Amino acid sequence: MSRSASASEPSACKACSTSVRIPRREVERILHEFLREHPQELVDDATCACRLAACDRCADLQYGTTCRHCGCLVAVRARLAAKHCPSPAAAAW
Repeated sequence: MSRSASASEPSACKACSTSVRIPRREVERILHEFLREHPQELVDDATCACRLAACDRCADLQYGTTCRHCGCLVAVRARLAAKHCPSPAAAAW
């Protein structure tokens, strides 16, 4: 499944009415705020792209943005050097 929305997927979170479709600039804002409070090392663009490509192929990617296993925004988690794929079956990265 790709990070783009399919016609059959809802556009809001099941638990609330908030949209789960997040523009890239909003993801960057979230990452910036997180790093301000929790400074840490980031991966380079190529590594991030590889991580996101693995997430795109994963059946556990929800709404094109969110990991089913940990609930994170994959575009944020993939940037953080200390993070890994949280799949209990087999980490993709």
